Amino acid sequence: MAENETLECITEHERILQEIESTDTACVGPTLRSIYDDQPNAHKRFMEKLDARIRNHDREIEKMCNFHHQGFVDAITELLKVRADAEKLMGQVTDTNRRLQEAGREVTAQTEEVIRCRIQQRNMATTVEKLQLCIPVLEMYSKLKEQLESKRYYAALKTMEQLEKVYIPRVSHYRFCQIMAENLPRLREEIKEISMSDLKDFLESIRKHSDKVGETAMRQAQQHRTFNSAVAKQATTGHYTKPMYSLNGRTHTHNGLMIEDDSGEEDEADEEILTAQDLVDFSPVYRCLHIYTVLGDRETFENYYRKQRKKQARLVLQPQANMHETVEGYRRYFNQIVGFFVVEDHILHATQGLVTRAYTDELWNMALSKIIAVLRTHSSYCEDPDLVLELKNLIVIFADTLQGYGFPVNRLFDLLFEVRDQYNETLLKKWALVFREIFELDNYSPIPVETEEEYKHVVSRFPFHDAEIEKQQDFPKKLPMSQSVPQIYTQVKEFIYASLKFSESLHRSSTEIDDMLRKSTNLLLTRTLSSCLQNLIKKPHIGLTELVQIIINTTHLEQACRYLEEFITNITNVSPETVHTTRLYGLSTFKDARHAAEGEIYTKLNQKIDEFIQLADYEWGMSESDGRASGYLMDLINFLRSTFQVFTHLPNNNNDHASMSGKVAQTACMSACKHLSTSLMQMLLDTELKQISMGAIQQFNLDVIQCELFASSEPVPGFQGDTLQLAFIDLRQLLDLFMVWDWSTYLADYGQPTSKYLRVNPATALALLEKMKDTSKKNNIFSQFRKNDRDKQKLIETVVKQLRSLVNGMSS
Repeated sequence: MAENETLECITEHERILQEIESTDTACVGPTLRSIYDDQPNAHKRFMEKLDARIRNHDREIEKMCNFHHQGFVDAITELLKVRADAEKLMGQVTDTNRRLQEAGREVTAQTEEVIRCRIQQRNMATTVEKLQLCIPVLEMYSKLKEQLESKRYYAALKTMEQLEKVYIPRVSHYRFCQIMAENLPRLREEIKEISMSDLKDFLESIRKHSDKVGETAMRQAQQHRTFNSAVAKQATTGHYTKPMYSLNGRTHTHNGLMIEDDSGEEDEADEEILTAQDLVDFSPVYRCLHIYTVLGDRETFENYYRKQRKKQARLVLQPQANMHETVEGYRRYFNQIVGFFVVEDHILHATQGLVTRAYTDELWNMALSKIIAVLRTHSSYCEDPDLVLELKNLIVIFADTLQGYGFPVNRLFDLLFEVRDQYNETLLKKWALVFREIFELDNYSPIPVETEEEYKHVVSRFPFHDAEIEKQQDFPKKLPMSQSVPQIYTQVKEFIYASLKFSESLHRSSTEIDDMLRKSTNLLLTRTLSSCLQNLIKKPHIGLTELVQIIINTTHLEQACRYLEEFITNITNVSPETVHTTRLYGLSTFKDARHAAEGEIYTKLNQKIDEFIQLADYEWGMSESDGRASGYLMDLINFLRSTFQVFTHLPNNNNDHASMSGKVAQTACMSACKHLSTSLMQMLLDTELKQISMGAIQQFNLDVIQCELFASSEPVPGFQGDTLQLAFIDLRQLLDLFMVWDWSTYLADYGQPTSKYLRVNPATALALLEKMKDTSKKNNIFSQFRKNDRDKQKLIETVVKQLRSLVNGMSS
C-alpha cells in the first residue's frame, strides 16, 4: 500500500515538473497550489524532486558549455580581428557620407523646390477644376439677384429652379452653396409676397379705373348702335345688327356678321378705338399668375383673385344713396359695372383658367339680380320723365354693351317694361300739371277769331270742322269751344310723342309699340285728363256758365278722339283693323266728364236754391197773410230766370250744341223746380215746426203761386204743356186741401184715380193738420166764440182720426 502511494506521488511530481517546465511562469501558481493541497509532507518530497531536477539541468548546461567553448573562443578572436577593419570602414563610410552630403545638398534643395512646385501645380489644377464648377453657380446666383432687382420675378423663379436642380447639386458640399440653397425658399416667399402686393395694387387700380373702362366701352357701344341704326335705315334687307366693338381687342359677332379690327381702313378723323390693355396694365395679373403657377400654388392665387373680385363686385353694385337724383349718378353706376365685367371678360380670354365662363356667368347672374333690384328701387324715386327717359337710354346702352361681351341681358329688357310703366307714371304726373294749368288759365268762353289766319291757326292745332261756320265769310267769328280744347289736344299729341321716345331702341315690333302708345294714351285720357276734369268740375269757383262750356269742350274733345287714333296709326304704321289693336277710351272719358258736369250743374242749382230757402223767415203763427209773396222767394225766382237765360245765350249755330244745351237746360230747370218743391214741402213738414196758422198757410200759398207762375212762364223752351208745373202739383193739392178745407171730398175720393187730391198723402196731411190743431187750441181768437171753437175742434179731431186710420191702413 505504501509503495503504491509512493509510486503515485512520484508520478504526480513528475507530471508537475513537466508542467512547470512547459508552462508560462504566470500560470505556475495553480500548479504549485495543487502540491500543497495533496498529502501532508508532499511538498518536501516535491522539493527534493525539484532539487534533483535542477541538478540534472545544471549538469546538462555544463556539458553543453564544455562542448561549445572552443567555438566561442574562435569567434571572439575573429571578431577582434574584424573590429579594426570595421573601424577603418566606419571612417571611410563617414568620409564618403560627408562628401556625399556636401555634393547632394544642392540637388536636395532643387528637388524640394520641384516638389513644392508640383504640389502648387496640382493645387492650381484642382482649384481651376473646382472653380469651373462653382463659377456657373455664382453666375446664376448673380443673375438671380439682377432679376430680382429688375422685378423679373418669373425669370428669377426659373433661375432658382435651374440652381436647385442643375448647378447647386454639383457643388453642394461647399458652404456658400449650402447658404444659397437655404436662401432660395426665402427668396421664393419674398417673390410671392411682392407679386401678391403687385396684384393688390392692380386690384386697387382696376377698381379706380373701372369707371373709365366702362365709359369707353359704353361710348363705343353707343357709336356702333348709332352706326348700325343708320345702316339699317339705308339697307334694303331690313337686317338688324347688334353693336360690335372690341374694347378688349377681340372681334365680336352678332347674327352671323363679323367686323374685323382693322384701324387702317377707318377714317383718320375717327377716334382711335381703345382696348382694355390701353386703359389698364394687366401685367401684374399675368406675372402673379405665372409666379404662383411655377410655385405650384396656382389654386391659392385663383381663389384669392376670385374672392377679391367678388368683393369688388359687391362694392361696384352698391349704388350711391342719391343716385336717382341725376343721370350722372346712373351713368357712373353703369360705367363701373361695365368696366368690371369688361376686365373680367379680358381676364377670361387672356388667361387660361384664372376665371372660367361658369364663374363669370355666376358673377353676372348675381350682379344682374342686384342691378335690377337697385334700378327698380331708384327708378321709383324718379319724378322727372326726362330723367327716366335718359335712364332708359342708359339701360339700353348698358345692355347692348354687355350683350356684346356675351352676357345675357334679357332680364334688363324685361326691366325696361317696368321702367316704362314708371316713365308713363311720371309723364302722367307731368301732364296732370299741364292740364291743370290749362284749365286754370282758360276763360271758358268761345274762342273769338278775328281773321282767317287766326282761324287757320286754330284749325291747324285742333281738327275742328263746322260747315256753317266755314260758310260764314265775315269775321270775327266765334268757335264754340274754349281755348283749352286745342291746347288739350296738342298736349295729348305731345304726350304720345313723349311716350314714343321710350319705345325707341327697345327692339320691339311696330305692333308692340302701337299697343304701348295706345295703352299709355288711354291712361292719360281715362285717368289723368278724366281726373283733372272731375276736379275742375268740383271746384267751387266754377259757375254754371263754365260748366256748360266744359260740356261743350268735352263734346269736341270726344269727337277728336278718332283723329288721335289716326295720329298714332301714322306714327306706327299699324293698321287700326289689326286684331289686337287697342282702341282709345276717350269717348267714355269725355262722356263721363260731361255727365259729371251736368250733375254738377244740377247740384250747384240745388245748392243755390237751398241758400235762398235758408233765408226764409215765415211767421208761422200769423193770423193772415201779407198779401204778397215772400222776398226770398222772389229773389230765388229772379236768380233762376237769369240763370236759365245763360243757356239761351249759348251759341246755337251748331245743331248738336243747341240740342245739347237745350237738353241740359230742360233737365236743370226741371231739377231746380223739383228741388224747390221738395224743399218747400220739407219746410212745412219740418219736425221742429210745432204749430202753423191758417194765415201762414195762406202766405205759403202765395209763394207757391209764384213758383207756379215761374214754371208756366217757360223759363227754358222745349217743355210740353204744363210739364214743368207738375213739379209743384203735390204742394198745390196739399195747400188747396187746407185752403178750401175740403176734407169731406178728400176722404170720400181717397184712393180714386179721379180724386181731386190724388197727390196728397194722408201722412202728410195728418202731420200738417196736427200742427194746425195745436194752433187752434192756443189761439185766443176762438175764446170769444166758444161754439165755433168747439165745432172746428171737433171737426179737426174727426179728420185726424180718419187720417190716422188711412195711414194705419197704408202701413198694414
